[in-house]
Amino acid sequence: MTHWSEVNERNSAASNERMARRDAYLDNGVTVRGRGVMSLKDLCVGAVLLLLLRVQCLHGSALPAVSSYEFTAYRMQQYNLAQQTHGCRGAIVVAEARSAEEPVLTRRCVIMKVPDFTTEKYLEARRQNAAAILILLPRNISSIPHDIVQSFMVSESETLLKETLTPVYVVPEDEQLLYMYEEVKQAAASRTSSIFIRVLRSMITATAFQILVSNNAPIKAVTDTSVATLEGVLPGAGDDVPTIVITAHYDSYGLAPWLAYGADSNGSGVTILLELARLFQRLYSSPSTRPPYNLMFSLTGGGKYNFLGTKRWIEENLDHAESSLLHDNVAFVLCLDSLANADELYMHVSRPPKAETPMHSFMQLLEEVVSSRFPWVTVGLVHKKINLVESTVAWEHERYSLRRIPGFTLSHLEDPKSERRGSILDTISQVDFRKMKRNGIIIAEALAQYMYNLSDKGSPKDMQIFKGQMDFQDSRMSSLMSFLTSVPRATQLLDKEPSHILLVNSLEHEFKRYLQQVHRHNFRQDKRDPDITFFDQMDQPVVMYRVKPAAFDLFLGGCIAAYLGIVYYAIQNLGRVYTKLKAALKSKHQ
Repeated sequence: MTHWSEVNERNSAASNERMARRDAYLDNGVTVRGRGVMSLKDLCVGAVLLLLLRVQCLHGSALPAVSSYEFTAYRMQQYNLAQQTHGCRGAIVVAEARSAEEPVLTRRCVIMKVPDFTTEKYLEARRQNAAAILILLPRNISSIPHDIVQSFMVSESETLLKETLTPVYVVPEDEQLLYMYEEVKQAAASRTSSIFIRVLRSMITATAFQILVSNNAPIKAVTDTSVATLEGVLPGAGDDVPTIVITAHYDSYGLAPWLAYGADSNGSGVTILLELARLFQRLYSSPSTRPPYNLMFSLTGGGKYNFLGTKRWIEENLDHAESSLLHDNVAFVLCLDSLANADELYMHVSRPPKAETPMHSFMQLLEEVVSSRFPWVTVGLVHKKINLVESTVAWEHERYSLRRIPGFTLSHLEDPKSERRGSILDTISQVDFRKMKRNGIIIAEALAQYMYNLSDKGSPKDMQIFKGQMDFQDSRMSSLMSFLTSVPRATQLLDKEPSHILLVNSLEHEFKRYLQQVHRHNFRQDKRDPDITFFDQMDQPVVMYRVKPAAFDLFLGGCIAAYLGIVYYAIQNLGRVYTKLKAALKSKHQ
């Protein structure tokens, strides 16, 4: 009995020990599993934190300083002329940048390069109620192919015909703007992917650019614009001699006034006029070579706006001045406009000149000079009647024709509505200096032969007067053109900005250097009934923000909500998980 009692006691003790070890094992197991659960939670927390860090790296809505870029953009023309409105009426922009290739442009700022800007795309952006259009202009215009330049000029001309509420801005390209352009273009290219991929990319990885023009000041009308016209004379030999007027308008025109440099139209006409003044001054300086003609030179402002300066100058001379050369015998008026390109030379008239008239004789001499010295140049006569119903004129000579003063315009352009007469791409890179000099020589030789009556004196047709020291100076013509295109010459800027006022003052100085009786006429408009009304805010500070699309904020909020939901569920059900795990382990080892 004793033996079995001891055995039973030993078995009972062993059993108790095993139970204790099992309980300990279970407790330790649960403790280990519990630690495993906590480790899993830690891993989940770490993974979510890494996800949030990755998302934050992609997210730009905080808009740090490095994600914004400020630049100056130039607004499209806005003016009222002859009871018609032109240009864009809007200025404020708060919109996301999009490529013109995007299918949906509503309430977006459409970013275009010069090759992208076509009439079709412009009208499509307007049809979709785009928030704005921003055109990137290359700093080197000469790098643009000729066909693209031509296409842009046509679209630019058609855009300016009617008004629009859509703000249109032009800005010179730089590295930041080109980067933005490439980004939005890549985003547009991704639309060829499946809709799921496009939405996912837009929500997670796509970068958007917000364009902001926050000037809340209303656009104001400017009616006090002053237009300056310069005149100077080389008096002829004798009394009551006929007068020949040589004139050109010096202002420029284009989509954006601050970017309109007008090299060909009409820097070329001004350059040739100033060279003619210098050369003929040498002929007039000696009594032996002074012809029996008064030679009057005129540089007019407001030429791109219905030749306002010419109109007011003619009225000043004919209606208000007691004596003027325009009152007397005017042989003809020669207007110079766009003469720096092409191998064509067109004489635009309001009515064909009659035979034996001074204008007819001069045109014949012009053709003879061309045929004898420059036979490859085509000379043509373009007759366009003045429509008295229309309130605008096409060429400067029409202002004189309306007052019964004979005149015509010389230009390499045949169509008065040519897109080349007003474009922001009309820069010095588009000027052919050899052709501009050639056209200047043709005009000078024909003018000299007419005033000295050389054809009736038996002089040879190929006779050259302007050669040697009397030749057109290449360096001077280049310097004049560079000076004229150093600042934009839009009419609304010429009496406001110091550098533009200096330009007109310099032209006056050139007149005084070579001509006599130089006068400057400043014509200020009647504020109650202005001929033309301009508007302010032509240059605007623009801020570009690099941000994520609005869908990204929804995606980020969803991620955060999901994470918080997982954590909340784990905390609320941790006891239940512990109990079930403990029971499972106990049943496994029983």
